[in-house]
Amino acid sequence: MIKEHASEGRQLRTLHYKSDLVVTGGGLAGVCCAITAAREGISVVLVQDRPVLGGNSSSEIRLWVLGATSHMGNNNRWAREGGVIDEIMVENTWRNPEGNPLIFDTILLEKVTNEENIRLLLNTAVFEVSKRSAGTIEKVKAFCSQNSTLYELEAPLFCDASGDGIVAFQAGAAFRMGAESKEEFGEKFAPTAEYGELLGHSIYFYTRDTGQPVTFVPPAYALKDITAIPRYKNINSNDHGCQLWWIEYGGRLDTVHETETIKWELWKVVYGVWNYIKNSGLFPEAETLTLEWVGQIPGKRESRRFEGDYMLRQQDIVEQRVHDDAVAFGGWSIDLHPADGIFSEKPACNQWHSKGVYQIPYRCLYSHNISNLFLAGRIISASHVAFGSSRVMGTGACGAQAVAMAAALCTRYGISPRDLLQEDRMKELQALLVRKGQYIPQLLTADKENIVNGAVITASSEYVLYNLHPDGHRISLSAAMAQMLPLKAGKIPVISIYADAAEDTLLQVSLRTGSKPVHHTPDLVLEELFIPLKKGTQKIPLQFTAILPSDNYIFLSFLRNDLISLHSSGERVSGIITVFNKTNPAVSNYGAQIPPEDIGVETFEFWCPERRPGGRNLALEIAEGIALFGVENLRNGIDRPTSQPNIWLAATDDADPRITISWPEKRRISKVYLSFDTDFDHPMENVIYHHPERVMPFCVRSFIICNDRKEPVFRSADNHQSARHITFDQPVETSSITVHLEGTHGGTPAGLFAIRCYE
Repeated sequence: MIKEHASEGRQLRTLHYKSDLVVTGGGLAGVCCAITAAREGISVVLVQDRPVLGGNSSSEIRLWVLGATSHMGNNNRWAREGGVIDEIMVENTWRNPEGNPLIFDTILLEKVTNEENIRLLLNTAVFEVSKRSAGTIEKVKAFCSQNSTLYELEAPLFCDASGDGIVAFQAGAAFRMGAESKEEFGEKFAPTAEYGELLGHSIYFYTRDTGQPVTFVPPAYALKDITAIPRYKNINSNDHGCQLWWIEYGGRLDTVHETETIKWELWKVVYGVWNYIKNSGLFPEAETLTLEWVGQIPGKRESRRFEGDYMLRQQDIVEQRVHDDAVAFGGWSIDLHPADGIFSEKPACNQWHSKGVYQIPYRCLYSHNISNLFLAGRIISASHVAFGSSRVMGTGACGAQAVAMAAALCTRYGISPRDLLQEDRMKELQALLVRKGQYIPQLLTADKENIVNGAVITASSEYVLYNLHPDGHRISLSAAMAQMLPLKAGKIPVISIYADAAEDTLLQVSLRTGSKPVHHTPDLVLEELFIPLKKGTQKIPLQFTAILPSDNYIFLSFLRNDLISLHSSGERVSGIITVFNKTNPAVSNYGAQIPPEDIGVETFEFWCPERRPGGRNLALEIAEGIALFGVENLRNGIDRPTSQPNIWLAATDDADPRITISWPEKRRISKVYLSFDTDFDHPMENVIYHHPERVMPFCVRSFIICNDRKEPVFRSADNHQSARHITFDQPVETSSITVHLEGTHGGTPAGLFAIRCYE
């Protein structure tokens, strides 16, 4: 029993924690930052003011996680973010292909609590910042309402991933809210007043079919005049969850301090929309539907953006500019919304895509005037226009992983974030990020500690693409399509395909490639063929005289002709894919991007894959073969297809696919890192979408690592992840390491993007 006499007052219970890094904000950026840093051996306190992790991706808000893949609706091939965020998305697809948001919560919580270097504080809000000097944070104070405890969190380094920038704001970090003028950064797409100062908030709802009639009596505060929503005629009873992203409001308000006002307006709209669906008489199919869930807090898009030593801008995205300090990447469209949100007469979004992914500089990820403060998530240093792309969760998580690795190096060397701009330090940061699965476009790193670089690599076999066998299926040319194939610079080999013609007609073949090897937009036409076809089935050898100017993918493009269908193959090969010139209105893809004049955005066509279980390759024959799947790809530093496939594949008839890494003398191997193909083209949305496979077909099913005496030193029987980082309990003394690959999950040629070994 506890009994206390009356007193003049009492102090809250206060706990003091010291760590190497305090991360404020438990959204995906904060989660990936904390996990990455903890795995690098530094101590982390992760402070989250909500009862669950994930922020906008959590079950409280239920927004799908997206980044550069853009629902496979743009030309960014193999663009899913790597590292911890990839690990999370792959694991969610493995456990939760149905897209249950509650299961996603459990995965995030498990990933964080599995790390012994992380102290997690849920339901805990930071409310005060103490500084050691004008430019240095000493500690933050936070309060947990659930245990009535005050926390004082002290560290040499802080990361603000809180969305509104609560730590950065109180620390006095320079920030912006709203849109810059065209003149400040020369951004031609700097928005007009109607497209607003800020992007608003959204609240979603889920429905369920009960199988029997359900009545709905709206609450008194529900929006009564549905015609106040200009797009009310587009409302339908099938959409739910983040398909309702356009239920947005608040762009003309203070999206920090007026969030509660915005939330109430969104609740009015949500219940007004549902009342319209249930009671207008226009949706008889909704008779048995009921509301299963409505968001209690809004998903925020935009508030404060904090200034770093560089501000990402429109030109960085559109031109894919190169930065010496690139540490992450983006690829979502420049996606700005009207300030009036759902009450606007304007389109609900204004998306303009770039031709490929773009670099994010390290200078955007720390405050320029607070020396020990990192920035992560949507608050990084970017203009309002660039923020339209960088704000999405996959991109925010990618940048946060770079912050975490930077924090680990700062801890190791006792330096500040800005000190990592020194050339050798930056190269070390970039190499460490790539080692752990981060992809940095247009960057080749030298991992000096990877002893595979000085070894001899031999393989049991190497795949050569001679043919993809027909299996009776056809692809209609009711829409233009292309087979993407990697080639070295020079002449184009003869490629034979098979076609069916309903009557005599003309097949138009356009040989294309990208104008730059850093994107997959087929904007350079090398040659066109016009081939007469007879009615019936025929084999067609495609002979080109054009020269491929640089190592790159070609697009063997077949223009629309409703009379023709091409024979296809069910065979899948890593780095080989078909794309189609179709539309995807969900991401403003209408077959081609044709922007207004002088907004600084390029005109080009969209050529995008079909989602699985679609996405078949063409049946084809290549007499010379394409031999770009050799062992040297294992140490080229690129762990996904880019302008080349960058993967070693075994021959299809290889009964024991294996790679052997050999050294002239025995080495003490402590760690082996393997990089598998989990199809970086598949977006792996965590909610709404249902994925046809739990694991990607290209991924190796199981593997064994053996020493020079052919003794197994590691086995994995249920592999499904992109990156496997194996640390031996005791170093393995050996003059060679052999990795045996045992099948894939889709009957594809077995392979690896990389093997890295460390002493």
